[in-house]
Amino acid sequence: MNSMKKRISKALWISLLAAPLYCQTQVAMAAGLMEAWQAATQNDKEYAVARAAHAAAQPRRDQAAALWRPTVGVVGSVGVATNESETRGAQFSAPGFGQSSGVGFSTSVTNGTASRWAIAATQPLYNPKRRAEQQQLSTSADLADLQWQAAEQTLMLRTVERYLDLALAEEAVRVHRQQLDAVEKAAVEAQDRFKLGDAPITDTHEAGARLAALRAQVLAAESDVLVKRNLLANTTGLSLGALAARLPGRGAGQTSPLQPLDFWLNEAQSGNLEIRTQLLAADVARQEATKYGRSSSATVDLVAQVGRDRLSGSGDFGSASNTGTNWMIGIQFSMPLFTGGYRSAKEEEALRLADKAAAEVERTREQVAQQVRLAWLGLSVGAERVRALEQALNASLARLDATRLGREVGERTTLDLLNAENESATSRLALAQARIGLLMDRLRLAALIGRLDEAALQVADGELAASL
Repeated sequence: MNSMKKRISKALWISLLAAPLYCQTQVAMAAGLMEAWQAATQNDKEYAVARAAHAAAQPRRDQAAALWRPTVGVVGSVGVATNESETRGAQFSAPGFGQSSGVGFSTSVTNGTASRWAIAATQPLYNPKRRAEQQQLSTSADLADLQWQAAEQTLMLRTVERYLDLALAEEAVRVHRQQLDAVEKAAVEAQDRFKLGDAPITDTHEAGARLAALRAQVLAAESDVLVKRNLLANTTGLSLGALAARLPGRGAGQTSPLQPLDFWLNEAQSGNLEIRTQLLAADVARQEATKYGRSSSATVDLVAQVGRDRLSGSGDFGSASNTGTNWMIGIQFSMPLFTGGYRSAKEEEALRLADKAAAEVERTREQVAQQVRLAWLGLSVGAERVRALEQALNASLARLDATRLGREVGERTTLDLLNAENESATSRLALAQARIGLLMDRLRLAALIGRLDEAALQVADGELAASL
């Protein structure tokens, strides 16, 4: 008997020591989903990486536009050069000198000063490879936009999931502490009845055993709250004291009526961000193959250039200076005749990678369809499951009241009361978890068809209540 008193007293002291953590959960201001989401966009590390990656999209579009603009370059050089030239059998003519054949010319500059400058401008007219590169850059910029949208949806789901995980963990603390309080009262009452000879010793032992188990459950639940709160704080950057999430209320996550499965499957095939991303990636792979095709090897450019070369110094025939100025404007045609097999090998590699990208598109379509089916099934049966659990909770509460009354008049045992308390707590947590699952399935389904946005998040935020 003394040992039982010690166990009950110890349980009460542990509960008092754990109370500050529970009180912190109760007094913390309940943060809304929108507040958590807005904070997450500024703090989440994965989202920061996605933001930095998305910043490269516009420069790629600028690169694509620049590929068909004219390019202008200047070349200049100065150095030491030697030039020896000899001509035989030339024909020479000049006024007053007549015409001579078999004339020879020799020039010589040794270690003279050489300088050269030239300015050239090129405007592409026909360049299939460059056009493929332009399409690749534009498509990769569009791909970055889709990846950014996908990162935003992923952060939304991650924030909501961690938010609701915290709400469920805090609800578990509340439920277990209420259950602990009730069992503590039952344990004290069982002890008093035993002293009066109105109840067997087994009631005292059963209450003590249940009290010890509940004490462990409370401690585990409070530890789980700390873990879940830290996860949400890491995502949002909000202080731990400001995080007290709210649970979905009655009717949360329920859509009426739910569209048929085929509707959602069709919407996902056209709107899912992952599928659209894979389609763009396949397009980039096809353009890579186009760059090395036979029809892409020839190019036509409009070119214009002007330049001057000069060499001066001394040689075998005394001082000498050679100067040449030239300019040209016209059309330039270029086509490689033989590349050692490099071009055909690159084309073959690109074609195989394009096949791989096409296969990944089909695999993604199949995976997304399966995810849509799971989310749709969760919604289609989730609402009925929630209603059934609401009825189960009401029934368990009614049974608990009846059991308490029956125990007072001696028709129910302490074990019956403890079981009724446990069933009521289990029903309450099961209902909270089912409502969370229903809301998450609705948001996942919206994400799968590419329509999860702040408006959908705002609707979900409005469906949250402080408690069940």
